[in-house]
Amino acid sequence: MMAVTPPVCDFGAPAPDFLLPDPDGHPFSLSQIAGTRGTLVMFICNHCPYVQAIIDRIARDAAELQKLGIGVVAISANDVTEYPQDGPEHMAIEARKHGFTFPYLYDQSQDVARAYDAQCTPDFFGYNAQLQLQYRGRFDSSRRTAAEPDARRELFEAMVQIAETGQGPREQIASMGCSIKWRS
Repeated sequence: MMAVTPPVCDFGAPAPDFLLPDPDGHPFSLSQIAGTRGTLVMFICNHCPYVQAIIDRIARDAAELQKLGIGVVAISANDVTEYPQDGPEHMAIEARKHGFTFPYLYDQSQDVARAYDAQCTPDFFGYNAQLQLQYRGRFDSSRRTAAEPDARRELFEAMVQIAETGQGPREQIASMGCSIKWRS
């Protein structure tokens, strides 16, 4: 499995709108998720070792960011015909297992992933209160295995900065992960 690195942050790019269901079929839109101080859109999946290495840290940081007025959502867009473990029923289990405090949505058409130009799992998009892109970097220094427990919380720090100033850090290290599993 080859690692993929997404492009650098396109500062100011608007957040594409969406309406996607959670595993129970309840639809969520970007406007429902957007926070008063910023919004974090994450593309993840259940089977990727890069995601699994940080999934509990994602849940921890998301809960803390929500308390700061940042809306958080995770989206899975993988082809579930080829990767059935990424399907909605498994997404629901994953969300419960890790105590997600944010919606975990399924992009069956993959249209939302394409609109965001998501490249890999995990791929993080941090927006300010005006839904202008300010961060497209990595979570922390983790790779296929988790970084040390005291690793710098790069995504968390960036989102706090965005909440406080409306601007993301100018220096960002791209995320790395498994490619999105596009349907043929």
